[in-house]
Amino acid sequence: MRQASLLVSLPLAAAWLGAALLFAAAVAPAAFAVLPARSLAGALVGRVLPVLFVTGLVVGVMVAALEASSAGAPFRRWRLGAAAAMIVACAVAQFAVAPRIERVREDIGTSIEALAPDDARRAAFGRLHAVSVGWMGLAMLAAGVVIVSGALALRARP
Repeated sequence: MRQASLLVSLPLAAAWLGAALLFAAAVAPAAFAVLPARSLAGALVGRVLPVLFVTGLVVGVMVAALEASSAGAPFRRWRLGAAAAMIVACAVAQFAVAPRIERVREDIGTSIEALAPDDARRAAFGRLHAVSVGWMGLAMLAAGVVIVSGALALRARP
């Protein structure tokens, strides 16, 4: 049973991490590079991020459930801790930070670039964006820990 849970949790974590890396390294930068307005790129990114955060939350729950059923597996605590970190990071980003970003966007009304560099709303948006990126980074790091500790556990098997 222990190896079977690894054979499910590792591909789940790897698929989510791959999607998150593709988004962070290619999709978001490409949207800002090719779309005619940064507000359009922001709208695109704003539609994709909830999918990543919710799937990260689901993957974290699935990994945690699988690991909870595999008592005695090598590096199990690492995977449980990493799954918990994924759950928390994705939940906070989606349900605490994202609504605040949306409220700031609504308060701005126009594009963020139209605001003066020292505008408090622009600064608030920048801070919230940085916080969101940090939570996403933590979730990605946690997924990496799931993958590496799972691979080490599979390697440790006779």
